[in-house]
Amino acid sequence: MRNLLYFLASLLSAVGVAYALHNWLAQHNDPGYVLIGFGHWSLETSLTVFTVGLVLGFFALYSFFRLLGVLMRLPGKMSKHRRNIKFNRSQDALINGLFDIAAGNWESAEKILIKHAASSGTPLLHYLIAARAAQSRGALDKRDEYLKNAIAQSSSDNLTVGLTQAELYLSEQQFEQALETLVKLQSINPNHPRVLTMMYQAYQKIGDWEGLSRLLPSLQQNKVLLETEVKPLQTKAYSSLLKKAAAQQDVQAIKACWDEIPENSKALPGIANIYFAAMIAKGAGNAVENDVIKQLGKHWDTATLELYATIESDNNERHLQTAEQWLAVYPNDPALLKVLGKLARKAGQMEKAEQYLLKSLNIDSSVGVCQLLGELMFEKGNKEKACDYFQRGLKLASNQVLPKVETQSEQLTV
Repeated sequence: MRNLLYFLASLLSAVGVAYALHNWLAQHNDPGYVLIGFGHWSLETSLTVFTVGLVLGFFALYSFFRLLGVLMRLPGKMSKHRRNIKFNRSQDALINGLFDIAAGNWESAEKILIKHAASSGTPLLHYLIAARAAQSRGALDKRDEYLKNAIAQSSSDNLTVGLTQAELYLSEQQFEQALETLVKLQSINPNHPRVLTMMYQAYQKIGDWEGLSRLLPSLQQNKVLLETEVKPLQTKAYSSLLKKAAAQQDVQAIKACWDEIPENSKALPGIANIYFAAMIAKGAGNAVENDVIKQLGKHWDTATLELYATIESDNNERHLQTAEQWLAVYPNDPALLKVLGKLARKAGQMEKAEQYLLKSLNIDSSVGVCQLLGELMFEKGNKEKACDYFQRGLKLASNQVLPKVETQSEQLTV
């Protein structure tokens, strides 16, 4: 409209100028003269007519070329208009698809999203949402097809598709496929919290403690897990690896596994005790004796102490003397006194063994100490006392077992 007004104003101005020129020439009784020659042709006219013709010719040519330009641009405008219509429809389809998913209409959402994905400004979003809808209705083949299309629409360093893909695999318990995707994502962004969290979940589900042990430093550095969650996880992961190594019946495999564990994790009693127990069980107790002593110096632990007593030492006297040094720090520890009784018995010092065991029994009556005293008395030839200690041990055991049985029976009755 504005261009039309400009055109009319220009035309009127040109006509006004021509009319003014005509009046001016008429006042001088001279209409002007114009001669145009071209080869054998010539054109003669007055200046006024030539001016009017020139203006009209200019506007005629101008209008022609404007019309020609409009006609040339018309297909592009129509195409753009059609694209806009498709785009608006795709946006409406995206909104309707989201509403369908919220309402649980998975198949309807999937159809409408895929139908308009190609014409959308965000086809990636259409395919990802459609993949979720397909999985929700159990169509895993369709889900994988939509994910493949989404990958084709995204750049190589875009994590969005991979994260969605891994999340869908995890929710469908396809842990191997999820890990395959997550490993690729980690190579793109090694410290992405969401990637690390899902890798941690997948490794836990399939029991891949070796993979989880490699992931633990990243989980800790990037604060993906709380400190209170990391330590139990470290214990579980490294304990499982040590147990796996112990099952190979190879001392070198156990030692190699232990060497790969970080120093801060080796200090955890649960992990160290598994290593010590595995080495002692394979007859390599002498190789870990000093490590057991150091561990007890850092962290006094009954289980570690019991393991020390099971080491087959080539010098039982020295073995006992080392343990007796701990009495200065823990003089009334019943577990230590029990271990000293065991070691004194192995060293052939029966009287000292009896004294340690009796002191332990007086502090804390336990079935184990009664068993040891019974065996000791039997070795010394005092069968009557041996029977007394065995009976006392049985009584203690029954007193410990019966309340548990009664509690379980009450729970079953309820």
